[in-house]
Amino acid sequence: MADHQTSLTRNRNPEGIPLAAGSCDKSCEVLGSGTLTPDIGYLSFGTCATVNAVSTKSVDLLPYLPPYPGAVPGTYCTEIPIDRGFWLVSWFKEQFGHQEVQLAAERGVSPESLFEEMIQDIPPGSNGLMLQPYWSPDRVYCDEYGKGAVIGFSDRHTRAHLYRAVLEGIIFALKDGAKIITDKLGRPFTKLRVSGGGSQSRTALQITADVFNLPVEVPSVNETGMLGAAMNAAVGLGYYSNYEAAVAGMTSIREVIQPIPRNRDLYEQLYNRIYRKLYSQLKPLYKDLADIAEKFPVRSHPQTRDLQVTLSA
Repeated sequence: MADHQTSLTRNRNPEGIPLAAGSCDKSCEVLGSGTLTPDIGYLSFGTCATVNAVSTKSVDLLPYLPPYPGAVPGTYCTEIPIDRGFWLVSWFKEQFGHQEVQLAAERGVSPESLFEEMIQDIPPGSNGLMLQPYWSPDRVYCDEYGKGAVIGFSDRHTRAHLYRAVLEGIIFALKDGAKIITDKLGRPFTKLRVSGGGSQSRTALQITADVFNLPVEVPSVNETGMLGAAMNAAVGLGYYSNYEAAVAGMTSIREVIQPIPRNRDLYEQLYNRIYRKLYSQLKPLYKDLADIAEKFPVRSHPQTRDLQVTLSA
């Protein structure tokens, strides 16, 4: 029996097959975007949106949030996550996008592409509508009672305004995270690189350039995590002598988006005068909301239960 097990092990790991160590998904994303130095900020527009920087020193950004090893040996990824990042696009689609979902199915396109069309005439700042995207307890403010917020509603606002406010709110939150990183590392970002599913939104990319007031470089490969893993293998197997050579040989930038001065000035005011103050102003109310919700737990209304049973039947 022991001899049989040994034979199986050898068959699964035949001699002569080279083996190279890899890295975790986010550090591979950073590497695959071509980001090797701390002056470049990397943004991942995924379900959990993140802002990252590469560092050669281990720096704790927040309590209980240490860095993790980078894909390049001897480096660290300093990361601030926005847990409900571009997940909010899915939330919007489920709650308010039924029309676009149906039309997208008829046209054979994605609902998100129709959302992009929907907001083309919505100006930067969403006509005074602002969203803070903490739909779950946040890590930036380390507050277990943290909630999301939307302020500034008026009769002029539509679903389209809310969708643009979602995108703007996510990027404002990422700017908060970037400030924590650059303050800790002691140097500002000079440019950004962005990948992930949300980076397919041209509007989100332009908002990013405007909010950060930095050029945004868009890699040719959208899913940079897979490319970063391949780069680890390429360097490990000797196809490239180092990671700088691998970046030069395996990555490229498809497009660079520059800030629009008028939009930049508007977002600077909204961020500093409104967004940065929003959480601290609402924080006492979030605790009260949690206390009240615990005393009055949500229960299904009998008519709602009957309706659910009818629909299920």
